Amino acid sequence: MVRVAVEPECWRRESLVEAVELGGGEVTSPNVAEALVWAEPARADLLPPMLDDNPNIDWVQLPYAGIEPFLQMLRSRPNLTWTCGKGVYASPVAEHALAMALAGLRGLTSYAQVGSWSEPQGRNLFGANVTILGGGGITEHLIPLLKPFDCRITVVRNQLIPMQGVSEVLASRDLHSVLPSTDLLVLALALTPETSGIIGRTEFALLPDNAWVINVARGGHVVTEDLVEALTKGSIGGAALDVTDPEPLPDGHPLWSLENCLITPHIGNTPEMGLPLLAQRVTENVERRISGSELIGPVDVDLGY
Repeated sequence: MVRVAVEPECWRRESLVEAVELGGGEVTSPNVAEALVWAEPARADLLPPMLDDNPNIDWVQLPYAGIEPFLQMLRSRPNLTWTCGKGVYASPVAEHALAMALAGLRGLTSYAQVGSWSEPQGRNLFGANVTILGGGGITEHLIPLLKPFDCRITVVRNQLIPMQGVSEVLASRDLHSVLPSTDLLVLALALTPETSGIIGRTEFALLPDNAWVINVARGGHVVTEDLVEALTKGSIGGAALDVTDPEPLPDGHPLWSLENCLITPHIGNTPEMGLPLLAQRVTENVERRISGSELIGPVDVDLGY
């Protein structure tokens, strides 16, 4: 048995309480708990005092894969075990990336904005050269979704590990070498100081003028001003963004008015889609804690994800 607190009170809490109990845990108050499932990603500010007041807690399960709001407190508490939602939401986000890619390449962004019959446009995803930045869960789920389209897939990642269904795996330092032959560039990597602004003016200039950029990672990966310039000048075919910098994207921002830019409000994984997936992760990790097995989704504090 493991005693687990589920905090703070929010609409997710009931489902996560059930998930803990399904895994064999006992839901208790924080002052007697050994573990904490943090239920509200928008209130990272409440977590430090919770941990300070309850030194009995030695494992914290965070709700999302992205841990940017929590990173500083992780680094100040190296004695705790931290897990996050890494990989939990990969399937719906990969599906969203595919939908955005098809919409962009097929010109649906332009067709949706016109008020009359227009000239044909669009390109096939079939046989396209697809470059994916990041080798995590989203990429692992996206690769089989691309299989029916007979794409040539290149994955750019930190760890040079062979991946099934991929033509080539390149190191991050080799990104520029593959951009000139890329038809579709998908961003699916963690945001760290090293990856912030990884796609900017230089990278847009290297891409073909009909290439589409899909960002389902974090807005900070892309230099927004450089993206606006590339889209306005037509130096790339277009961009489909589920994340932006800044976020939310302000009303009146130039990206809203560009017909070669598709924007969705960070809904690659909606709360309704994600909660059952997070609950499943909580159940499994509680089971693993009880059995003494390695927890899923450990956070590498040094790497920041």
